[in-house]
Amino acid sequence: MTTMMCGEALIGLLKAYGVDTVFGIPGVHTLEFYRGLDNNGIRHVATRHEQGAAFMADGYARATGRPGVCLVISGPGVTNAATALGEAYSDSIPLLMISSVQGRGGMGLGRGELHEVTSQQATTAALTGFTATAFTANHIPELIARAFTLFGSARPRPVHIEVPVDILAETADFPIEARTLPAPPAPNVESVAAAARMLAAAERPIMLVGGGANGHSDRVVRLAEQLGAAIVHSRAGKGIAAEDHPLCLGASLRHNGTKDLLGTADVVLAVATELAPTDHWSERLPINGKFVRIDIDANALTREYPVDVPVHGDVGIALDEISLAVDKIGTALITEATTSRIDEARRKNFEVRTPKQRIHAKVLNALRAVLPRDAFIGADSTQLAYSGSIDFPCYRDRSWMFPVGYGTLGFALPAAIGAKLAVPDRPGVVIVGDGGFLFTVGDLATAVQQKISLPIIVWDNSGYGQIRDDMNDWGYPTTGVDLENPDFVALGKSFGCEACRPASLEEFQNAVTSALSCPVPTIIEMREDAPFL
Repeated sequence: MTTMMCGEALIGLLKAYGVDTVFGIPGVHTLEFYRGLDNNGIRHVATRHEQGAAFMADGYARATGRPGVCLVISGPGVTNAATALGEAYSDSIPLLMISSVQGRGGMGLGRGELHEVTSQQATTAALTGFTATAFTANHIPELIARAFTLFGSARPRPVHIEVPVDILAETADFPIEARTLPAPPAPNVESVAAAARMLAAAERPIMLVGGGANGHSDRVVRLAEQLGAAIVHSRAGKGIAAEDHPLCLGASLRHNGTKDLLGTADVVLAVATELAPTDHWSERLPINGKFVRIDIDANALTREYPVDVPVHGDVGIALDEISLAVDKIGTALITEATTSRIDEARRKNFEVRTPKQRIHAKVLNALRAVLPRDAFIGADSTQLAYSGSIDFPCYRDRSWMFPVGYGTLGFALPAAIGAKLAVPDRPGVVIVGDGGFLFTVGDLATAVQQKISLPIIVWDNSGYGQIRDDMNDWGYPTTGVDLENPDFVALGKSFGCEACRPASLEEFQNAVTSALSCPVPTIIEMREDAPFL
């Protein structure tokens, strides 16, 4: 047993579950949490905004597959971080937000207490897998165990746990140890056998691979090679199969070549993907063949598309068991006809490019040429990143960190900071638009303080470029989309960053190469109307 206060004991519990880093801003209602950080050897990263703290925890989780954790104060800390909770919910990211809340005697009474919200649980309920209040000290270990159970054996969603300030200062009467958590669910034997039979008999199979398959690259590629199946990623799954693999069509679901190939497939295998409209931008995908679907989320198995064989369970276990069963049945290996169909789809995908997309391709190709294969990209909602979802090849999983579903601006910088702190040996790059950059620019100071080597490519089109283009295309007045920007080079230097405005693609490449080893971030401003593009 322990004689710690509950705030310090909660931090000890996080350590017991393997947490080594938390992101946050200390406040008067979270002092008891901070008592325990140094004692437990947990690194605290002080951010400049709670939204940045939660996005950094998100980036940490995307880079590692382990839960990212942020600590925030009650009231404005919770509401500031809520946008990041929404992104993590949409993209199935294991993010744990721990906050304080008013003392139990004043909760929900509207007496004007500091940081008071009528109900913080109501504020975060729609953005989380669950939100809960620890009304007694003994609730704390139960709620932490429940969060880590969700992260490890169900579809991961963000979790918000709040602890009243009077509980934080009470003596903890629970052991500081991790509870034994349930194993991920294994799929039904019959569904595995049925899936294997259907896939083994396929002549033109295709695999649609989503973000839930991150961490299972070898399994995905092994089964694809057994079946001779084309691999198509969602944007959340980008890089799970190396995009120079002959079977891989990358994150190209929105393009006609891939859709045509999908329409002719006799068996389609969807692996841990929602098949979300934000990946294919069409009313419906042309899934005409037999449909097999693997997902840990039972609700996803029957959503929208009728499924012939639903495989409910952990994706890694399911892929292993299906692969073993297919191997016993026997199937054709990759044939020239298979690669010919995939090559034709790839050619069609790149047939149509707008002038702006061709400009993007010049920059993305130049960037790819100077980055190591294992580099990751923290991408924001900006046109250069939209093109990069297709045109920038990734060669391993957890390499393309993008706010796919919620589509928030300001994600890229703090998420890349969190990722870089999680995997310091992997090179990382930020791609952000001039509009989105200013949403979370304050956390440049965090990156400088943490001495992070990070090229930050600011794609400057003097406004909210995609919305401006949409307004022009639809004949609307271009209201609110043309921005008066700061001098980004001067702004970066004012934070203590290196900064430049390249005058050629060669200068751009040199700036990226230099930034990868610079002890502070480097702002690289690239104007869309630069004459060399």
